[in-house]
Amino acid sequence: MAFDKSLDSELFGETAEFETTKVRVSVFSYNGGEKKLQLSRENLDNTSGEWRFSKLGRMFKDEAVAVAPLIQKALEHM
Repeated sequence: MAFDKSLDSELFGETAEFETTKVRVSVFSYNGGEKKLQLSRENLDNTSGEWRFSKLGRMFKDEAVAVAPLIQKALEHM
């Protein structure tokens, strides 16, 4: 079965923004199924000025401090 974007519902989403990166904390439910927490990163492309998806990977302390309260808020929606 292929992924169908129309069946994916974002129940919560907030973004912590920094100078050249953004970290988004979201709660999704696919086709009314179990709610799942998602963390994603976007980096600013210096050449085009566009935001581009990137693997979250490791976070700096300031990022983790900013994201921790968003994770707590997301848990309230799960």
